[in-house]
Amino acid sequence: MMITMIIALAQINSIIGDFAGNRKKIAAFARRAQEGGADLVLFPELALCGYPPMDLLDQDCFVELNIQSLRLLQREVPPGIACGVGYVNRNPRQSGKVLVNAYGFVLDGALVFEQVKTLLPTYDVFDEARNFEPAAAWPVFEWRGERIGAAICEDVWRETETPGTRYALDPARRLMDQGITLLCVPSASPYYAGKLRARLALAERLSRRGGVPLVYVNAVGANDSIIFDGRSFVMVPEGKAAPLAGGAPAAKAFEEDLVYWDSRAAGTTPSAGVEPEDDPYGVGLSPAELDTLEDALVHGVRDYMAKCGFKRVHLGLSGGIDSALVAYLAVKAAGKENTACFSMPSRFSSQGSRDDAAELAALLGCRYETLPIEGVFTAYLAALEGVFEGRPFDIAEENLQARVRGTLLMGFSNKFDSMLLTTGNKSELAMGYCTLYGDTNGALGPIGDLFKTEVFALCRRINDRERAAGRGGIIPQAIIDKPPSAELRPDQKDQDSLPPYEILDEILKLYLFHNLSAGEIAARGRPVIPGGPGALKALAERIIRTAARAEFKRRQAPPVLKVSPRAFGMGRRMPIARFVYEG
Repeated sequence: MMITMIIALAQINSIIGDFAGNRKKIAAFARRAQEGGADLVLFPELALCGYPPMDLLDQDCFVELNIQSLRLLQREVPPGIACGVGYVNRNPRQSGKVLVNAYGFVLDGALVFEQVKTLLPTYDVFDEARNFEPAAAWPVFEWRGERIGAAICEDVWRETETPGTRYALDPARRLMDQGITLLCVPSASPYYAGKLRARLALAERLSRRGGVPLVYVNAVGANDSIIFDGRSFVMVPEGKAAPLAGGAPAAKAFEEDLVYWDSRAAGTTPSAGVEPEDDPYGVGLSPAELDTLEDALVHGVRDYMAKCGFKRVHLGLSGGIDSALVAYLAVKAAGKENTACFSMPSRFSSQGSRDDAAELAALLGCRYETLPIEGVFTAYLAALEGVFEGRPFDIAEENLQARVRGTLLMGFSNKFDSMLLTTGNKSELAMGYCTLYGDTNGALGPIGDLFKTEVFALCRRINDRERAAGRGGIIPQAIIDKPPSAELRPDQKDQDSLPPYEILDEILKLYLFHNLSAGEIAARGRPVIPGGPGALKALAERIIRTAARAEFKRRQAPPVLKVSPRAFGMGRRMPIARFVYEG
């Protein structure tokens, strides 16, 4: 089916609640789109108010400012171009929720069309049914001889059969049944590794089924834990992505972009930026996907800083692999001149770790300071000597060291208005292998959704890429090679308390991503460990039990950047006080 139109895809980074700023950006992009010859410009879901607004929607002034901004936008969009934009509106019906998630077309000073979102997700990070009423009608917008339908984000994801979710309605089919010639999909679709491949497969099925082009315009930016990657694209009924102006298969990743599709231009592209599927690092991610993952984390830190008003960032640099990766990401996000790293050695810190931390900081070019904690730690022990009743050294003294470090880092944060980054990974958070008010202190956990094996893989990929470019590895090899250790007691190693990370992470993925019980994990026979299925079931029971008991720590930890299908925090909401079923 041939349509004759130039369409602009405007993926923008909206700030939640910045109605004036978002409106001005939308109007400016619309003017640029018209100057570029576009007949139609499409913006993402809820671009006017930012996504997700969450319980700001309970504040009437938020909703009213959103509607006022829509009215002002009608005057600011240039005449002659249809502008599709997402916003919150009031439900005109007398029953149901008072608000709707809406997408409208502004044309020649008027709001000439509105589609309400139908499928309101409540899984993972989403909670839209809490605030919005679903659509009851699926109108068609007619413009320049075309019949245009709008299916807002989840309205097309019905096709994926999301676990735990069933929808009775199929909004895309309702629109196709009315003879649309173009399907627009404005979205605020969060990134996770491999998400683009899922989007393209979904778009291919829909475009083929309906025999119409599908224009997918996605938000970009990071809001709290959620990262939006953009990468907007056009899919045509041949099941291929249509090249955009200039030949690009998709809009930029993690950047605002304005791209054009001339529907009269011939040609398709088979990839639309999909990464190859080779896995040399053994974590299910290709080198290209690891590069994209790195970009996502940098973007998440940078946008979180900007939207929260921070210009500086700092962290504790132990000489271990987790803090090494966070330091690297911090320098890329904030710049070396705005990044400070602190070595805080105790009596148990090895000289090797101190040297490795200093070497990394020198390679990164960031500020590096040493703050020995022995004096403060000794003072703490003296203050607690009486109430500890002469009991032997144990986890209490170990955690005191972490809390001294956390206090010093928060002191620097307060004095210099610098944002503290937490350096814990997902494996540690899952098992509670962290100290409340110590190494969990901070405003953001950049790698809190990376398993330990993924941390190693990303560090190796960074070094391999640097070497391939003719430069030396940026992360000292000694950091990658040495066994992980918290160094809170003599000769301590992580595997004194935890299973090997390769085994731990595989079990955690089955439990966290697939909700498998210990018995179901054992029945799969993987991972393979000595003792067979019986030993595997016992280990899985221990891991599940430990993870459940650590829920209170995760509840008090800073937000993490979501880069997996299911992250701790908004994406996994568990009661703290509960019976633990291990299965």
